[in-house]
Amino acid sequence: MKETRQRAFGRRAFGGLAAGVGLAMALSACGGSSDPLSTAPATGGTTSGSGAALVIGSADFPESQIIAEVYAGALNGAGVTASTKPNIGSREVYFKAVQDGSVDVIPDYSGNLLLHVNKDATEVSAEDIYKALPGKLPEGLAVLEASKAEDKDAMVVTKATAEKHQLKSIEDMAKVCSEFVVGAPATFAERAYGLPGLAKNYNCVPKKLEPFSDGGGAVTLKALLSDQVQVADIYTTTPSIADNDLVVLEDPKNNFIAQQVLPLYNTAKMTDKAKETLNAVSKVLTTEDLINLNRAVSGSQKQNPKDAAAAWLKDKGLVQ
Repeated sequence: MKETRQRAFGRRAFGGLAAGVGLAMALSACGGSSDPLSTAPATGGTTSGSGAALVIGSADFPESQIIAEVYAGALNGAGVTASTKPNIGSREVYFKAVQDGSVDVIPDYSGNLLLHVNKDATEVSAEDIYKALPGKLPEGLAVLEASKAEDKDAMVVTKATAEKHQLKSIEDMAKVCSEFVVGAPATFAERAYGLPGLAKNYNCVPKKLEPFSDGGGAVTLKALLSDQVQVADIYTTTPSIADNDLVVLEDPKNNFIAQQVLPLYNTAKMTDKAKETLNAVSKVLTTEDLINLNRAVSGSQKQNPKDAAAAWLKDKGLVQ
């Protein structure tokens, strides 16, 4: 199904529970059981392994589904029986699913996971966010090691714009900010990391916000390339950044907080073997890997997430 970057509220922020449930039910037709929160796994794992079988869930966008397949493939390769349950829905929905044991593990993003369990969190760096998480998660939930892979909002400009204005960072952009139209979701006007954050952290007040509903997708990209907007909010693992030689502006004041990929899990069935296996994945997973995996699945190749995950695992030597 078509990906929408309005997942900013499913994955990253605080989308409505009712909307999440509705979306999860609608997306169940893409794969899995008719009830995304049922106990029946969506896709089968191997029958070998020790301990109880694990169900790896995913949110309702391709990147989460890919990472879930990476986790499941690594576990099965290590002899830990695992299956996947894709398209569960927004964080509000899948967080509850991990809590009640409908799924045992799900890939998440550190910064917004912390904000989900502590809306008043002030941590911004990868290290501080990771340190704060264990003390804020409810009993029975925990996280494993965070990967180097990160998917977060970013201010992106064309190479021509970067060269014209000598831009390397948002701090540089602040000098010409009043001349720039920003392309971003309408919610960027209100989000702490959006226009308020740019103003607070960088004294950057853009000329105008041009709202786009595709969350950094094709419409936003076209507007950026045609100079309809001079800077756009695009997620860092979006293949179009590299494919169009775009420039991601550095964020020295951490306006966009760290969003490392890491496994969120229910402690009830997690074995040491499973933990070791998933930590091994996190040790090698990079942002560049996510970009390439997203390109394979959502680009012209249209590869199945499970197949893309299997190829990546083999390439990294994590499975035979």
